Amino acid sequence: MTDDLTLHGHLVGRQGSRADLNTPVLVLDTGALDRNIAAMAALVAAHGVGLRPHGKTHKSVDIARRQLAAGAAGICCAKIGEAEALAAGGITGILITSPVAAPRAIERLAALAKSAEGLMAVVDHPAVAARIDAALGGGLDVVIDIDPGIARTGVASPEAAVALAEAIAKLPNLRYRGVQFYCGSQQHIESFAERRAAIEERTAYLQTVIDALTEAGHKPEIVTGSGTGTHRIDLDLGVFTELQAGSYVFMDKQYLDCDLTGDATVPFETSLGVDARVVSANHSGLVTIDAGYKSLSTDGGVAVVRRGAPESAFFTFMGDEHAALIAPGIGNELAPGDPVTLTVPHCDPTVNLYDHYHVVDGETLVAIWPVSARGRAR
Repeated sequence: MTDDLTLHGHLVGRQGSRADLNTPVLVLDTGALDRNIAAMAALVAAHGVGLRPHGKTHKSVDIARRQLAAGAAGICCAKIGEAEALAAGGITGILITSPVAAPRAIERLAALAKSAEGLMAVVDHPAVAARIDAALGGGLDVVIDIDPGIARTGVASPEAAVALAEAIAKLPNLRYRGVQFYCGSQQHIESFAERRAAIEERTAYLQTVIDALTEAGHKPEIVTGSGTGTHRIDLDLGVFTELQAGSYVFMDKQYLDCDLTGDATVPFETSLGVDARVVSANHSGLVTIDAGYKSLSTDGGVAVVRRGAPESAFFTFMGDEHAALIAPGIGNELAPGDPVTLTVPHCDPTVNLYDHYHVVDGETLVAIWPVSARGRAR
């Protein structure tokens, strides 16, 4: 048995058992999770758009199953390793959203294509498309990745998109399905108006690519992209045929800091947290908790207190194992052993630090789910 199951398996189903969890621990509120999944499913359905949520957020077969059951067309994965892990759990309709280019990775893609129902992959270079085609023992659907302007991946012009589509059309095993366009740098613009202006400009560029492909006889059947930060805007603009939003299932601090709707309402609940405990309280204005760099991502600011301590308490890392909560008199209010729940800064890399989700219903641990694709970065 893994450590989490050894430590906590006996707590599943016991009333109030959340209080007995060893900390730090990744906690997932099942009710909030399911409401978030249902809310996004209903929203895209009302707009006649598909949903292929990004699994790089949760890396979980259990959560992906819930999303598919709610009507998702499939699941996105960032890397071939994530796709292998989710496909092994029976997840279908997987789109690998990063180019697969390394020789060994192409071999794995070819092997996965034989067993994973509805598998798709992005391509952004004719030579790589040819290598993938040569490795396949059957067909594989592909979409062309379009650079949204950050020069990370994707073809860099409408002309390059057309040239790649024409190259794919000559390959016997690849089937061109459409395009991918993910504006990652715009997702966390906090102002709704500024985010909308940025996305309108980028969507106008996307339309020039679609027009060029269409004129050349390669009209995309699938236009996939978007994210939690821009989903409302993208639905309104009406260019995408499916959305790839992922973090809506959890709602981390980065997205809570954004006006996602234009009216300051928060459309999704915070379902994910890290439960920690005070381990030292020897100063009136500071307590130390047991969640440091090994427990929380560091790329999205810092965690914030959700419960168990003043919400105004300032969080600061104090090393690999510890952090401090700083507030007037907090050391007199809290004692060693007291629980604290934190909202995580950035959910994707925080999840990757844990082996399991501890799924709770209120104060009761109801399940322990593996982070199925943890560490699958290749």
